[in-house]
Formats: sequence, structure tokens, C-alpha cells
Amino acid sequence: MARTVGDFFWERMGEWDVKTIFGYPGDGINGLLGALDRAGDRFEFVQVRHEEMAAFMASAYAKFSGRLGVCLATSGPGASHLLTGLYDAKLDHMPVLAIAGQQARASLGGHYQQELDLQSMFKDVASAFVQQASVPAQTRHLVDRAIRTALGERAVTAIVFPNDLQELDYEEPPRKHGTVHSGVGYTRPKVVPYEADLRRAADVLNAGDKVAILVGAGALHATDAVIAVADRLNAGAAKALLGKAALPDDLPWVTGSIGLLGTKASWDLMTECDTLLMIGSGFPYSEFLPKEGAARGVQIDIEPGMLSLRYPMEVNLVGDSAETLQALLPLLKQKSSTTAWRKRVEANVADWWKTAEDRAMVSAHPINPQRVAWELSSRLPDRAIVTSDSGSCANWYARDVKIRRGMMCSLSGGLASMGAAVPYAIAAKFAHPDRPVIALIGDGAMQMNNMAELITVAKYRDRWPNKTFVVCVFNNEDLNQVTWEQRVMEGNPRYDASQLIPDVPYHRFAELIGLKGIFVDDPARLGSAWDEALASSVPVVLNVKTDPEVPPLPSHISLQQAKNFTSMLAKVDPAEVHLIADTARQVLSSVLPSGGDKK
Repeated sequence: MARTVGDFFWERMGEWDVKTIFGYPGDGINGLLGALDRAGDRFEFVQVRHEEMAAFMASAYAKFSGRLGVCLATSGPGASHLLTGLYDAKLDHMPVLAIAGQQARASLGGHYQQELDLQSMFKDVASAFVQQASVPAQTRHLVDRAIRTALGERAVTAIVFPNDLQELDYEEPPRKHGTVHSGVGYTRPKVVPYEADLRRAADVLNAGDKVAILVGAGALHATDAVIAVADRLNAGAAKALLGKAALPDDLPWVTGSIGLLGTKASWDLMTECDTLLMIGSGFPYSEFLPKEGAARGVQIDIEPGMLSLRYPMEVNLVGDSAETLQALLPLLKQKSSTTAWRKRVEANVADWWKTAEDRAMVSAHPINPQRVAWELSSRLPDRAIVTSDSGSCANWYARDVKIRRGMMCSLSGGLASMGAAVPYAIAAKFAHPDRPVIALIGDGAMQMNNMAELITVAKYRDRWPNKTFVVCVFNNEDLNQVTWEQRVMEGNPRYDASQLIPDVPYHRFAELIGLKGIFVDDPARLGSAWDEALASSVPVVLNVKTDPEVPPLPSHISLQQAKNFTSMLAKVDPAEVHLIADTARQVLSSVLPSGGDKK
């Protein structure tokens, strides 16, 4: 049998060490799927329930494995469904290759069924490289360049294959003018700034008395180097959400998350420091960084376009975070171990964890959502991978879940899309089938698309040697994050028509498809429910009935936000009778001196 374009495509993908493909079938890619079948067990095709989920999984697979993420979809709607997950990868700088089918070449331009201008459609999300194949000999360099670009630029790339091209006999490009002869292979380079620039950075850091560090996803592979630099400078360190696993939370000078989902200790760190070292982070909210001019700044990032973007840095270093920190360390002077700054940071951290525990244990109606994350935190198995969806559950994930060394965690960061937690968790299992995985999800995101992907979990669960897979649903019948944004940002009561959602027995759905379901509406049973879920030999859906009136407060409430909140209380909000007593005091105590906490 002749080797088709599809056969060659997968051979070339194999030479690039691609092993896992997330996708959904369709007649626009039948030629590629037939060739994938002929390739045997060289590849693992993961059949999702929706193409958007395939792209989310490709993004998460790249995050958790460090490898290229690959997703595959048919022409027309299959290709367009990929976009949201691909934007997740683009905004979080993940290497992902999207492969899409297209209608036959002779039909293009004829308003044919499922004919979309896919190159134009992908042009933004795959701006680094998107091309449509026209002839068999083009396949070789399209694959090579798409993958090399994705890996080298940590970007999304896309290749479009017309369906009639996929089954043509493959032809190598002839050796003549107008052809391209490409090759396989990419090794990430060592990128370190010049010594003169390192010295300039060291001078700034050595001069500081109160150094604060902010780490992001670019520091995930630099944990030891960050710790060494922090100890040399006696600095405190905060973590952007995508950098949550960059530093373990048992270090007493790690203040935890920063920003809207952050901690009071991180807020204090940034407002009181005189020097800021930002490492591998594109943290977007400048109001949570030092006031402009209040601190000198040094930033390290592999991408020049991310430098001095959030804060006007005095020294900008283009380089790999681990390599750059190792080169910088010998130039840094050891600051006194008795510095009052480090002691203050550690005291603030200790106070924060006590505050977090106290807040988690406050009674609610029926269960405090903070307690769900708090009870999980101490029970997390070694080497666990934790995923979170967007929404109010991300607040509790960010603040209350303590990450230990060796764990991994992530969520949709730059895009902050709903519906990513279960596909992220599935991708984590395919990247690391020997590790326990836990997903934290709001009921809005669960209803949006995560429930369907539980079917994918049921389909593939037997392939995972580690059986721990827990999906925890914060079931409050409310699109909670937006509800609180309406209250605190706009000063309006909850708009029930847009915010209230149906109560669904998620645990029973799990049981219908062969998974284990656990329902909890009593806080006294929450700890034992986590124990049962984490010990289960089959994947679990833990359905926790949580209180929508526990506020996902930012670490610092502005006076205007407090005014908005109090004006909301004067308006009609009939369903939230206990809101005033349970939450107004917390909101007002953030901006009022001492008296705001009195009953």
C-alpha cells in the first residue's frame, strides 16, 4: 500500500516525539484518522466530548508535561470549537499544535458546506505560524516548522489539511528551485544575560533593605534557585496564580498568592517593600504591586515583550529564570539573618494562615466554601496535581490550598476561562498517570462543560495506574464570582435572572456512568468525605453544598468597593437574609480602623 500524506504526517510527528493527541473525529480529518489507526500503538488518541476540551487538554498537557500539546479537529465547527482552548494556551505561553481538517481543495471558495476560512480564523490565536497544506510535498516542512515554532516561541501553531489531500500518495519535495527541505529537532537554548547586566541587577538588589520577590509560571522550574536568592537577600516572596507551585507554602517567608485572589501577607509585602524582583511573571494587576516610584525593580523573563510591562523596572534581564538566578546569586551579598524585614514578612505570613483557618471554620449555610479547600489542603497526597476552574472556587484554591514541594497545579490563567478544570485534570493524568489528581470546580463551570468530560474520565480511567481522581464541585446554585462582582464593584444586588442556576445532583450523574459519587451538606462530614474520596479506587465526584454568601474578598478592599457594598445592602436582595450579619463585617473591617469588626 502506498504511503499517504496522512501516513507521512504521523511518521513525522513521531520523529518529533509526539505521543498524545487530544481530539474528536469528523469527515474533514478521516484521512488523518485512518493513518493514525495504521500507526498502531505509537500514538495515544484521546477522544474528548467536545473539541474545545481537546484544546484545553493540549494546553494543560503542555503545562504539566513540558512537552508539545497537540489537538485535532475536523473542518468547520470542529475547527472553530478549538479556539477557546487555544487562546488559553496562547495567553499562558504554552506550546500547542492545532491540526484541523478542511474541505476539498477544489471546493474552496465555492461556499461549500463547512467551508470556513481557517487560516484567517486561526490567524490571531496561532499568529506565530498557521498554514494550509496545498500539495503532498509541503507536509514535511509544515510539520517541522509548526512544531519548532511552537516549542521555540512557546506559542500556538496550526496546520490545516484539506480532506482530499490527506489520502494522496506522499511525495518528498523535489530538489529544485521553489521547494523546501526541512529537518527534525529542537533543543531549548541556554539564555542568560551579559555579566554587566547581571551586575547592574545585583547592585539594585544589594542596595535594598526590604526586598520582595514575585514569581510566576516562568519560575516553576527554578524553585531551588529562587529559594537561594531569597535567602541571600532575606526577601519575602509572593506567587502569581500560575506560579503557585513555584515555591512550597511551608516556607515561612512565602506569602502565597497575590492580587484579587491573593493574601493579606502578599499585599503587605508589596506595599512595604523598597525593592521588587519579578521572576517569570506576567501578573496583570498593577494596583497590587508597589506604587510607582516606591520601589526599585529588577525583572527576569525569557520574553522581552513581558519586561517592564506591569511595573517600571530599573533593570530588565532577558533570560531563563533558573539559569539567570544561578548566574546572579554569586553577585548578591548576604543580608543579615536578623533583618527586621524578613521577620515582619514571616509574622505576616503566620498571621495570614491563622486568619485563613479562622475564616474557613466560620459556620455557613450549609458549608463554608473556604473550608472545602482548607480541609483538602492537609490531606493532599504527595506529588498531587491540583487543577481549578475560574470563578469563586479559584479564590479558595489560591488562598487556602497549601502546595508542598513536588506537587503541581494550574488553571486557565491569562484567559481565565470557565470550564477548564476537568479537561486540565484529564490532561494531567495523561501526562502523569502515576500521580493523584484533584480538580476544584464551581457548579456553573460544571454545568457549562465539565460534566460531559466526566464521560471521558470514565472511558480512560483504567489506563491510569494511580486511581486517585477527584472532582470536587462547589455547589451553591449561583454564578458566585460574578454575583460578588455585581455587589462590590457595581454596588448592585445579585441579579437572579442571570446568576441563579439549577441544583444538579452531580454525584448521582457520576454514579450513572460508573464513577463514585459523594454528597456532603454537613461541615462535620467534610473531612471524612475528603478522606473517602482520596482513598477511592475509582474516580470520584464530591458534591459539596456550599454557601454562596461567603464573600471571595480580595486581600485589600478599597474604600470605593466598601461604599458600593454598603449601598448594595440598602437595595433589595431578598434571598440573602444572613448576608448582612455574615459578610458586611468582613468587608467593612478591611477599610475601617478597628471598629469595623465590631458587632
